[in-house]
Amino acid sequence: MTSLWLDRAAPFADDPLPGSGAPVDALVVGAGLTGLTTSLLLARAGLRVACVEARQVGAVTTGRTTGKVSLLQGTHLSRIRSHQSEDVAAAYVDANREGMEWLLRFCDDHAVPYQRRTAVTYAADEQERSSVEEEHQAASALGLAVEWRDTLDVPFPHVAATTLADQAQIDSMDVLAALVEQLRSHGGTLHQGHRVRSVSKAGRPTIRLEGGETLTADHLVLATGTPILDRGLHFARLEPQRSYALALDGAGPMEGMYLSAGSDARSVRDAPGGTIVVGGAGHVVGRTDSHLAHLDRLRAWAAKWYPATIETHHWSAQDYSSADGVPYVGPLRRGGDRIHVATGYQKWGMTNAVVAARAISSDILGDMPPWAQTLSGRRPTSSNAAEITRINLGVGAAVVTGAVRTARERLPGNAGPAQANQCGIVGVCTHLGGLLKWNDAEGTWDCPLHGSRFTPDGEVLEGPATRPLLKRSSAAGEAGDRAD
Repeated sequence: MTSLWLDRAAPFADDPLPGSGAPVDALVVGAGLTGLTTSLLLARAGLRVACVEARQVGAVTTGRTTGKVSLLQGTHLSRIRSHQSEDVAAAYVDANREGMEWLLRFCDDHAVPYQRRTAVTYAADEQERSSVEEEHQAASALGLAVEWRDTLDVPFPHVAATTLADQAQIDSMDVLAALVEQLRSHGGTLHQGHRVRSVSKAGRPTIRLEGGETLTADHLVLATGTPILDRGLHFARLEPQRSYALALDGAGPMEGMYLSAGSDARSVRDAPGGTIVVGGAGHVVGRTDSHLAHLDRLRAWAAKWYPATIETHHWSAQDYSSADGVPYVGPLRRGGDRIHVATGYQKWGMTNAVVAARAISSDILGDMPPWAQTLSGRRPTSSNAAEITRINLGVGAAVVTGAVRTARERLPGNAGPAQANQCGIVGVCTHLGGLLKWNDAEGTWDCPLHGSRFTPDGEVLEGPATRPLLKRSSAAGEAGDRAD
């Protein structure tokens, strides 16, 4: 399942790992938009920076995005206002405005193409109208020049919409290519295919890689989707979401980037060359009877409203939602830390990734903008606590479901799903022991607890897990451990 953007991208060359006698000022783990932007900002400030990536540049979320760069983000602003103060909501908008402006300015400076479009949050039916009205009011109150529309020039059903002109859409891999080139021109280095296995617990951060190498730095940035260290307990405050996308050839250009307001959302945008990208049909990672059924539902919707198009690509992406809708960005633990994290973008990473990079780099360099101070200093609210409870009740229900499934399939001990027996691996997540679910759309093992994902033979793809699944021959004498 290769995305349209990854399929077009050229491979990136690697730099030699820094030697043990050549420590760096900052190590950044993850070569998506957050990691590479953070690396570049620190390198521009004169720091020695190394960016380490477990797979390839853009392999996880950034290379699988729909590429919308917008301050109107579905119904996200009204969600934040329901959990946080007006000051926090205003700071979120200010931060995303700066993130958007930085990103598009970077694109202009380095000849990265993008297209200006109107962002649209629409109600597919009358049940969704109130959500769109609430988002329109929230966006207007926060200073965005939104306009109300009763009709749109689109074939799919809608009854109303709120719109924001002069937003943008991009090919995310074009941006990453320019970031890599600029990182190197400022003395930074890129190292792909090196998964972090563990991180020291005291002093200057030292990471140990899967190949046994160790790297030390004054500062460590975990730009890994969800933190690969459990010390901050972020996994207990995040909900991992998986959604699907199709690239369809044979459509004309569109004036907007569209996103419906319902829980089973539909996203539509165009791309150069007569292509449209349709997304949606999401669910919590690993908590569905059939992943393929979600993809097929999206295909049926696209075939109904764009019957003359031909599917060229299909893929899925993973992102994480925080309890209050605001990303977690800053030190791994409150009170200061040499380790920084960024997570919880809730599918709006094209702006929030740059926001996180700006906040983390300014914290390291000692010049945090006002919006970053407001966001990082926000306090939990009662509704925030209720949402965390809901997230963890979902995890508990997944544990029970896994136990029932194990009993039903009459598996011995903690052997996990029946398909795992056939693959020669133990179908138990090496993060916190969740029983894995087979993803029939992508051919992967997905954990329904905190979103770790593995290849059919057990290698880590993404998520908080850092170690591969145990092989059945070694399961009796080993226990899965994790970075903590």
